Amino acid sequence: MLIFLFFVFRKALLHAEHNRRDAYLASAVDMGDLERRMRSAQFDG
Repeated sequence: MLIFLFFVFRKALLHAEHNRRDAYLASAVDMGDLERRMRSAQFDG
């Protein structure tokens, strides 16, 4: 049961991280900004 809860919690955290990254990329103002953000996101994690 504890392993199941660990995997559920891990999945929820990964989902939240993907949503945060998507919002960060979506807030780019132009293509140059988007490319900089994509490179930054790639190096951050």
